[in-house]
Amino acid sequence: METRLCESERRFMELVWQNEPLGSKKLSELALAELGWKKSTAFTMLRRLIDKGFLKNENSTVSSLVGRDEVRRCESAHVVDSGFGGSLPAFVAAFTSSRPLSEAEAEELRRLIDESRRRSDG
Repeated sequence: METRLCESERRFMELVWQNEPLGSKKLSELALAELGWKKSTAFTMLRRLIDKGFLKNENSTVSSLVGRDEVRRCESAHVVDSGFGGSLPAFVAAFTSSRPLSEAEAEELRRLIDESRRRSDG
């Protein structure tokens, strides 16, 4: 399954992730209030995301089938693969060349790297 979202799909999914489970009527009201979308636009997006396997709508109750973290993982991997030839160091170098890391950010990255290495060794 394709687990990347276009910007409008992501914005709609954020409404679901933040409020799920929720009624489809309530979702269309949130889409109007938060995104400025008409009811027909919200229901079109709902149908699209159901068809793509991201959402389900059972008895007019909408909930996600794919979590925010899973989408982020897949999209991040796609950026590294397509934009940096699969090289995570090249991605980090490009990112950090535009702005320096704070000490807290550098420490968090060290911790994440150490955790990843422990998982791959274990």
